[in-house]
Amino acid sequence: MPSDHDASREAFFALHHGLPRQGPGSDATTRHLLSLAGPLPERPRVLDLGCGPGRSALLLAAEAGARVTAVDLHEPFLDELRRAAEARSLSASVNAVRADMGELPCPDGSFDLLWAEGSAYLIGFDTALRGWRRLLAPGGTLVLTHCSWTVGTPSGRARAFWADLLRTTAEDTRAARDAGYRVLGTVLLPDSDWDEYYGPLATHADAADLDRPGMAEAVADTRAEIALRRAHGGEYGYVGHVLRPVADGA
Repeated sequence: MPSDHDASREAFFALHHGLPRQGPGSDATTRHLLSLAGPLPERPRVLDLGCGPGRSALLLAAEAGARVTAVDLHEPFLDELRRAAEARSLSASVNAVRADMGELPCPDGSFDLLWAEGSAYLIGFDTALRGWRRLLAPGGTLVLTHCSWTVGTPSGRARAFWADLLRTTAEDTRAARDAGYRVLGTVLLPDSDWDEYYGPLATHADAADLDRPGMAEAVADTRAEIALRRAHGGEYGYVGHVLRPVADGA
C-alpha cells in the first residue's frame, strides 16, 4: 500500500500536471530578464534548471536561438516539454534531461546562460549561487527568480506560512555579491505573473477528485496558499536576479 507521503506527492503532481508553468512568471517577464542578461552568442548554450514543463525553455529556444538543456527530476514534466517542443518544431533545440540540479554532471564552463525561474529554492538560494557558478563560460550570466520579503516587518500569518525560507531582496542581493557575482539587475515580478500561475492552478483545484488519496489535503493547501497571496501579497514577491560572476582577481 502507498504511504501517506507517496499519496500526498502523487496528489500534488496530479494537481500540477498540465499547467502552463509551475510558479509565478510570464513570457513578458522572461523576455525582460533576457534583455538584462546582455549580449549572447549567436547560438547560446542555455541550461534551464528545474524547468518543469518548460515554458521558459521553449521561449529561449524560439526567440533567442538557444540550444537549451532543460533539466528536472520529474519525468512527466519533461515529457510535457518534449511534446511541446515537437509541436513547435523545436526538438532539435531543446534537450530535456532528467537530472538533479544540485548534482549536475556537466563540465565547468559548459553554458553561456543559466536560467532558473522559481526553482533555486529547492536547493537553497545560496547553494544554487555557489554550485552553479562553475557551469558558466567566461562572460556568462545567471538569471533566476526567487521569492523574498518586500517589507521589513511582514505579518505573523505570512511569516508562519513561509517560515525561514524568505529573506529580503536586499539580503539576497548581498548574498549574490558575497558569492562573487555582479548584479546586472533585479526585477520584482508583477501581480499578473502570480495570476498566470494561480489562475490555472485554482481551476485544477476546483475540478480535482477529492476522493483520490491525498487530494483533499493538496487542494486545501493550494487554496490556503492562494488565499494568503490575496491577503498578504504586498509583503512578499518573486524577484528576478540577473547575475554575472566577477572574474577571478578582478
